[in-house]
Amino acid sequence: METQSFLGVNIQELKHTISNWNEKEIHAKAIFNSIYKEGSPSFSNIKNISESLSEKLNNFFHLRTPKVIKTQISKDDQTIKFLMGLDDHTQVETVLVPFHKKYTVCISSQVSCAMKCSFCYTGTQGLTRHLKAHEIVGQYLHAYRYLKENFPEKSAVPNIVFMGQGEPLHNFDEVKKAIEILRTTEGLYLGPRQITLSTASYLPGIKRFKELENINFALSFHSPFNSERKRLIPLNQAYPLEDIIRELQSLPLLKRQYLTFEYLVIKDLNHSKEHVLEIKSLLKDLPVIFNLIPFNPFPSSEFKRPDLKEVELFARELEGQGFHVMIRTTKGDDILAACGQLNTN
Repeated sequence: METQSFLGVNIQELKHTISNWNEKEIHAKAIFNSIYKEGSPSFSNIKNISESLSEKLNNFFHLRTPKVIKTQISKDDQTIKFLMGLDDHTQVETVLVPFHKKYTVCISSQVSCAMKCSFCYTGTQGLTRHLKAHEIVGQYLHAYRYLKENFPEKSAVPNIVFMGQGEPLHNFDEVKKAIEILRTTEGLYLGPRQITLSTASYLPGIKRFKELENINFALSFHSPFNSERKRLIPLNQAYPLEDIIRELQSLPLLKRQYLTFEYLVIKDLNHSKEHVLEIKSLLKDLPVIFNLIPFNPFPSSEFKRPDLKEVELFARELEGQGFHVMIRTTKGDDILAACGQLNTN
């Protein structure tokens, strides 16, 4: 019998399986704890469960993470990019990004992407398929284990950003299940503030976002003008900004929780005073933090990176309108690991 991945099973499903084996459901907590918290490499190492249960687990489940085909480390900032091979021979990229004393894992949710955003290298590939929950969880576990083995001084449980390849809300159910597994109390127990999901404005998924238990929301924004945004994000044709903003106004936020608006600053395109005034008019009622990202060039791109002074001026003008603003430092662009540069071709 072919085994299934344990990494795609939530704790309720595990309890149900154990119960069907005439074993006690309470063992599910010890199993989750051993695999996720303690990093046990096999079911045979789990303490306080019977040999018969251990054998059943080994016969029914496997613990494989995606196979790492290539690992690259940025020469400047220790950004780490993994090219991961999946069971059907498709591939995704996962990135470990350093932030102060710990790392964040940038996770892919699809093999390539259907959104075709013109500023994104992934968008040139087209969608191959959605990832399963176990493939999403597996990316995180491999990255976390790599940290513990190679950078033990920075091996605190890393945060997650769903900003890798794919539109996560286009693969809602599998992403939701992966988040549930990673947040399980008996497992890694990630808090909602440790997880950020970024969307290119996939409205059907935004309408379900409240199902994801108060994790951080990030919108790929890039322009307040529909005509311009349509050029950057074709999805804007189906779901214009007015519809997106209306839906965001209904999202339940925790105290002092903000919506992050990612704004790719592209030279001579989207950072004029007119943009600032339109942003103020459009977003005056939303608790927004702007994350300004200088455009990261990739092969065949039609856009150019702005000067840092232009980005800083745009930031000051947004701050002058009352917005919180951060400028994201580019990391890993020498290995095509920066925002918008992931591509497995």
